[in-house]
Amino acid sequence: MTQSAQKTEEPLTLVSHTLCPYVQRAVIALTEKGVPFERKDVDLSNKPDWFKEISPLGKTPVLVVGTHPIFESAVIAEYLEETAPNPLHPQDALARADHRAWIEFGSAILNDISGFYNAKDAESFEAKRAQIAQRFSRLETRVKAAPWFDGDKFSLVDAVFGPVFRYFDTFERFGTFGFFDETPKVRRWRETLSARPSVQNAVSPAYPELLTEFLKKRGSYLSGLIEAKAA
Repeated sequence: MTQSAQKTEEPLTLVSHTLCPYVQRAVIALTEKGVPFERKDVDLSNKPDWFKEISPLGKTPVLVVGTHPIFESAVIAEYLEETAPNPLHPQDALARADHRAWIEFGSAILNDISGFYNAKDAESFEAKRAQIAQRFSRLETRVKAAPWFDGDKFSLVDAVFGPVFRYFDTFERFGTFGFFDETPKVRRWRETLSARPSVQNAVSPAYPELLTEFLKKRGSYLSGLIEAKAA
């Protein structure tokens, strides 16, 4: 891959939302690559017209390269791989395909997490909890955690799972759910990722409180646990 031939000097603006895990992926990748960018947060509950024009799906992140918007986090990550230094994908084609597949696995877990915090009753809550724990058990059979997903080089898979694990830092303030009881390598990987500066700085210091307020407003079973904990 000839990244230098594709390199762009256009200014980069990352259009973001304070809680979006897909935004965090892009921030981590940009930070790991040492690429300067401006971050511009939007309120997704009151989307400005200019945002609707550059985001056909109405979602964040959007990376504006000069005046050209690129939407969808996976596309943004691949664009950065082609144009920025410090590649985060493996050079080997088969290894790259494997990493891309596990990135999709990470996206599936994010969907499961949404189902978990939106579950309306104890039965559906437990079903979602068990599904997430099963996902991590499957991940345990692949992750090396030495110290990163595939060994000693930080990759886009690590950039994807940093935001995944961040959710559980907040969840565990309100209960013990056993997500990682049987997955020592995943636990070790999670702890190592949480100490990575690019992962830590992908959100504001107010993130835990902002996420807690978001969860309290879901009207879900987890919302009730949060309220009970605060009482």
